Amino acid sequence: MNVDANVSEDLGGMLVRARRNTLGDLLTRTRDRMPEKIAIAYNGQRLNYAELDDMVNRTARAFLADGMEKGDMAAVMSKNSLDFIVVKFALARIGAVMIPINYMLSGEDVRYIVEHAEVTAFIASEEYAPVLDASAGRCDIRQRYVMDAMGVFKGDLADWTALSDVRADCSAALVDVSIHDDDLVQVLYTSGTESRPKGVMLTHKSLVSEYVSCIVDGKMETGDVLVHALPLYHSAQLHVFLGPSIYLGASGVILEAANPEVILKTIEEEGATQLFAPPTVWISLLRHPDFDKRDLSSLQKCYYGAAIMPREILKELAERLPHARFWNFYGQTEVAPLATALQPEDQLRKLGSAGVPTLNVQTKIVGDDGNEVPCGDIGEIVHRTPHTMKGYLHDPEKTAEVFKNGWFHSGDLGVMDEEGYITIIDRKKDMINTGGVNVSSREVEETIYQIDGVSEVAVIGIPDAYWIEAVTAIIVPKAGAELTKQVVEDFCRERLSSFKVPKYVDFTDELPKNPSGKVLKRSLRAKYETKK
Repeated sequence: MNVDANVSEDLGGMLVRARRNTLGDLLTRTRDRMPEKIAIAYNGQRLNYAELDDMVNRTARAFLADGMEKGDMAAVMSKNSLDFIVVKFALARIGAVMIPINYMLSGEDVRYIVEHAEVTAFIASEEYAPVLDASAGRCDIRQRYVMDAMGVFKGDLADWTALSDVRADCSAALVDVSIHDDDLVQVLYTSGTESRPKGVMLTHKSLVSEYVSCIVDGKMETGDVLVHALPLYHSAQLHVFLGPSIYLGASGVILEAANPEVILKTIEEEGATQLFAPPTVWISLLRHPDFDKRDLSSLQKCYYGAAIMPREILKELAERLPHARFWNFYGQTEVAPLATALQPEDQLRKLGSAGVPTLNVQTKIVGDDGNEVPCGDIGEIVHRTPHTMKGYLHDPEKTAEVFKNGWFHSGDLGVMDEEGYITIIDRKKDMINTGGVNVSSREVEETIYQIDGVSEVAVIGIPDAYWIEAVTAIIVPKAGAELTKQVVEDFCRERLSSFKVPKYVDFTDELPKNPSGKVLKRSLRAKYETKK
């Protein structure tokens, strides 16, 4: 018997456990520091950190008792809820992998994700349980849990069990499964704007390092009161705001959806200090009649991201929320998702910029040859960071493509100035080739936003026999505004080069968006290609 080898093996395990820093460990530490502090408020419930941690442990023990194991893939489909947060940490605590699914996806897309990820467990609200069942395909689903529900299910949901019931009799003692920092913890599927959704593999290490960058560069604090209104299945709300707030011990208010009236009411009633929203939601808040009726003076930290904020909207927000400071957070799911930040003091000085790389990120702008381009030249934005994904699930070729030369290639075009500030020019796929010349859709959008009476605008390129792609503007007017195609064209002609002026202008009541607030330009292109 080799005693030294056994001692060495035991010591190795003890060292790993003592030095470990996983998602489950973050919650445990916060509980130890401030057990009585309110962690989450949702639908009339208020849980402190001790209560939240106990619920996570009971849920984790229920999963283990039902045969769920480390490495199992669990699809989670629900609108925002308390159980969504509990499930996130419970799965992380047992080493299972959470796959949050966008509830707006078609049945075909959900089925693709479930089969591609080789899911073995379903966790869903009662509303979406049938959607997952219909998407099981060839997968062997061993566990099915209904979130935010009680009682016995019958009929089509006879195989499902209420999560609250199965954990009711479980111990709240800490679950301690052997997990390493770089173990897979979540797979987040991209929106699939170019092709089939890709499964972004994120580890505990990816997320924790990203949380640190968020906290430092977002000036987040324990005393913050957050409104979580955007979908938690999306990496921005889940990992830029919810995760860091739990790490710090801040308090969060969970809203089921980004309803402007409810958001404004919640800010006033809860004395919320922090709010994240993409530009489309900030615009909906500004245009809501309650914006000037509610007391929003508690709001101190405002964040935008997920899409480019029009300059005119940012100016209006600064005027109407004089006590608030604004941050621009830029990134993408593959970097968990934060990459750069523009600080409040730079909002006017560097208006329109995405800021500088955050604490744990190194960024540069490269040409097609992979070499760094001079300041002021357009190139692709690339990163090196521990935030970044472990790769695309079951897709080594695409993984190799985006990590060429040892940098993560974002697919975004940008420029860097002499001070290191990055400005996003456009997504590569959103550049419009008109008459052989590239036009940035963003530049045209920024110009149109300066027109009185414009609430929202999206600019796309649609196929054209003469121009290759014709610059096309789809505009949502403000209520009561009288806009015409001629007004838009004349305004743009005075401010833009002739080839950038929209060839087609259309007006609509709303732009198609996903639940995270991004305008679905792919849908617009499909619609206007046939309409033209």
